[in-house]
Amino acid sequence: MAPAAQALFGDRLDLAAAYAELLATDGVVRGLIGPREAPRIWDRHLLNCAAVAERIPEGATVIDVGSGAGLPGLVLAIARPDLTVTLVEPLARRTSFLIEAVQHLGLARTVRVFRGRADEAASGETGTGPFSADVVTARAVAPLDRLATWCLPLAVPRGRLLALKGSSAAEEIAEHAGVVTRLGGGEPSVHLCGEGLIDPPATVVEVVRERVVRPPSVKKAPKRSRGGRKQAR
Repeated sequence: MAPAAQALFGDRLDLAAAYAELLATDGVVRGLIGPREAPRIWDRHLLNCAAVAERIPEGATVIDVGSGAGLPGLVLAIARPDLTVTLVEPLARRTSFLIEAVQHLGLARTVRVFRGRADEAASGETGTGPFSADVVTARAVAPLDRLATWCLPLAVPRGRLLALKGSSAAEEIAEHAGVVTRLGGGEPSVHLCGEGLIDPPATVVEVVRERVVRPPSVKKAPKRSRGGRKQAR
């Protein structure tokens, strides 16, 4: 794995190693990484995530949805110092780990952590944001239809969603392409990242945000009196 790690992380390989150590120690203790995953952190997680960087333009802004332990968002920030990355994660114990990891790795200038859901990040209803980015990433979060619902509103027009998927990528596209289109996305495409470096290469589903589709307005239910009847207007 050493040649692949050197190619993907370059002169920031020591920083990647420091993050791998965090995952294998604090990440396991705090329940973010399973104990059986610790020996496979490099090949299964770090290299797989870093390979996605080849689909991201120079100097892009990135939002990582459901970042968890920082995969792939924190890995991309390590591999690509030209990127500005926002890690979106709703769970407190995970955001605590992410904030500590960002500080420990010295990445505070290019990485920020937002505690909340993707829709809250997009709307700014929490008082922070709204956020948007050139690229929105997600790994092992949800099927493609739900991912598109959550992630496309965070992408700028002509921005893109990069979803790390497994062998079921083609099946998900066939099943959910219609939903993606209705949400303003273009035709999903599959890319194999890291070919010749990692085996197997990372499977990425890419969707360009071609149209801005506003979410339908939600009608409020009529007010009711304490007796259960509608209030007179």
